[in-house]
Amino acid sequence: MFFKKIKNFMAIFIVATFIMPQTVFAYSKYIVAGGENIGLQINNKGIIIAGFYKVGNTYPAEDASLQKGDTIIEADGKSINTINDFINAIKDSNQKNLKLLYLRDNNKQTTTLNLILDDGVVKTGLYVKDMVSGIGTLTFIDPNTKIYGALGHEVIESQSGTMINVKDGKIYNSNVVSIDKSTRGEPGAKNADVDSNDVYGNIKENTNSGVFGNYTKDIPKDNLYEVADFESIKTGDAKIITVLNGNEKKEYSINILKVNNNKNDNKNILFEVTDNELLNKTGGIVQGMSGSPIIQDNKIIGAVTNVVVNNPKRGYAILITSMLEEAEN
Repeated sequence: MFFKKIKNFMAIFIVATFIMPQTVFAYSKYIVAGGENIGLQINNKGIIIAGFYKVGNTYPAEDASLQKGDTIIEADGKSINTINDFINAIKDSNQKNLKLLYLRDNNKQTTTLNLILDDGVVKTGLYVKDMVSGIGTLTFIDPNTKIYGALGHEVIESQSGTMINVKDGKIYNSNVVSIDKSTRGEPGAKNADVDSNDVYGNIKENTNSGVFGNYTKDIPKDNLYEVADFESIKTGDAKIITVLNGNEKKEYSINILKVNNNKNDNKNILFEVTDNELLNKTGGIVQGMSGSPIIQDNKIIGAVTNVVVNNPKRGYAILITSMLEEAEN
């Protein structure tokens, strides 16, 4: 479903006579089901323009034809990866303008940004970000490759809606301290304390199918589940594994209503929460629950991705095979 910082991520309110070669994936037949609440921090490649402000009587960013979501990667020929890089480039400039190289829809573009001296301070008219952080749920760990997957969907910068382009990042310890319940039209959320020094793994990829990287702690081997193929998934009873208090993982019952095999979507499974304990505590699906693994017939079949906003008892999930295939890329 969603990364904690993303409040409105979804408003669902997504016989030949010859032998054809087959794609063979290397992921394990049995993987460790997650369910742990995790903190995440992702550093972006370049700095993302998250907004603008007026300086005097002008908007410098508008004059430079910049837009929210543009990612600045160079200033006056100097590589920009962090906000500090950008500040240093301004200090080293002529204090009048900066020649910028930036990305828009993965295409490189150039412009000149005028710098304005206002009350002795050089101002750009830009609000920028170089990282995002929040919480979500660990979906799986492959015990053979030590690759993990989480969330089941991408992480975006909330102000601009731009997908984070991973420079580096980490997942770490997170304990749920309270729950804001979901109501019709207003998704709730997990609230958590995090310990960013207790690192579980690094972040290598941020994709439409989830966040992936290498798990660096000891891998538990007592929670192995067989990976279900699409044909074995059926409507009816299943369960999700998630944390609602502290770091205690529990199973909660759901009912699968529909299944599809659309590889370009992370809403392959429509389900409804039937567990009274979960409903009483959360009102249904809440933010921070994204990535919670789904188990059916003792197989792992998918992970929670979205809440149906006008009916939070219902949610969507991605197929586990889609996450595993993406993890190999």
